Amino acid sequence: MGGGSAGLLAALTLRRLVPEIDVTLVHSSEIGVIGVGEGTTAVFPDHLFTTLGIDPAEFYREAEPTWKQGIKFVWGPRDWFFYDFEEQYDWRFDGLPKPNGYYAEEDCTDLSSACALMSRGKAFASGPLGKPLVKGNYAFHIENHKLVECLTRLAREAGVKFVDDTLQGVERDAHGVKEVRFEKSGALSADLYIDASGFRAELIGKALEEPFNDYSGALFCDRAVIGGWEREDETLLAYTTAETMDHGWCWQIEHENFINRGYVFSSRFVDDDEAVEEFRSKNPKVGGDPRVVRFRSGRHQRNWVGNVVAIGNASGFVEPLEATAIAQIIYEVRWLAETLQLTDRMPDDRMREFFNQKVASAWDEIRDFLAYHYKFNTRLETPFWKACREDVGLGDYQGLYDAYREIGPSQLLVESLPTRPNIYGIEGFLAMLVGMKVPYANRYEPEAEERAAWESARGRLGRAASAGVTVSQALNAIRKPTWKWS
Repeated sequence: MGGGSAGLLAALTLRRLVPEIDVTLVHSSEIGVIGVGEGTTAVFPDHLFTTLGIDPAEFYREAEPTWKQGIKFVWGPRDWFFYDFEEQYDWRFDGLPKPNGYYAEEDCTDLSSACALMSRGKAFASGPLGKPLVKGNYAFHIENHKLVECLTRLAREAGVKFVDDTLQGVERDAHGVKEVRFEKSGALSADLYIDASGFRAELIGKALEEPFNDYSGALFCDRAVIGGWEREDETLLAYTTAETMDHGWCWQIEHENFINRGYVFSSRFVDDDEAVEEFRSKNPKVGGDPRVVRFRSGRHQRNWVGNVVAIGNASGFVEPLEATAIAQIIYEVRWLAETLQLTDRMPDDRMREFFNQKVASAWDEIRDFLAYHYKFNTRLETPFWKACREDVGLGDYQGLYDAYREIGPSQLLVESLPTRPNIYGIEGFLAMLVGMKVPYANRYEPEAEERAAWESARGRLGRAASAGVTVSQALNAIRKPTWKWS
């Protein structure tokens, strides 16, 4: 139930990976969507093209995405730093005795190919005849309505049945949901219900009354101002920007013909009108009246209750500081598909419990990872940021920080991870700790020979990136009739 990206990805994935089941997607055209620009992680193209086998040519033609190599953080004491989908700090250049994080106190640029490309306004390395090498751990920027239209067609082709109707009520029984009643279709029943109804959480929350674990103790923001403008002469960049603001932060998502901006803030520290004024002062090109969207951060205690599985915002929500939304949808629906495959489509309570543990752990890791962004950002001295530094807790990842304070950006920190495997690995947390210059004991002072080797390796990455192609050049290349996807 739900026709946004969560419902569509769930329906499409289940039909592709578990083709024995029949899938009906019920959505209401009377209900609008938030519809902001989507930033993804590298999980999304891998799922789409590798796991589901979608033709890249079709997707690029219909969804018209641009590429994202990572995030530029205007954050902490540095002017800025990058976090990408490669390894920067948790690996070492050839010939060096320690990981890169130990050498990056003063300058953390050009530590990976993606970082070097982003620093120079490039999207991909250049191959033969100057063609872009569209490969590696890249992600997308996508306009929401184009993504929904593309996924709708793909889901229909995969055999998903669509019903446009409006919910009237839900009848429960001992197994969870007995049937769902709609205005035109009457009562519909199923063996398994996917609640992809967004923040409304019609089945998991309202009907089954599953308790909600609130994250506001770690994540203070609860509203967002959303706006943007038609692209003019601005350079089309291959990254999302996350910029520190007085009472939160501002995103910038790069679409080919539109720039999407949003200010995520905490209503405890600023009211809506003041937040809109600050947003406009930083973004004078924003047209019309920006929308203010309210949200709550957290997750349901269980996301699979009886015969109901919650996916997407019905499952949980955190602000889009690391573009986690679509990635979490994919994790949830893939775990669901794997569970159905492993149990011959007859899951028992033990498998449901295992699923709930995995989903809960993933949500809690995202919460704690975002908490790192707030706890250590020393850029501003406003009441909001002072409260973040003083009061934000690190949850299950407090031990990782404690170990970092002692030994620094060492690969031995993997022993401090509370769960393995996890989403971000050591690299994600090091990107925040080193990127924001969080201090640790026993600083390392490299010898002159080591420093020269370090600079030489960075120089090689920088020179290769300088010869790369921009987003606009790469888009022009893939739209030529002669382009072939490997």
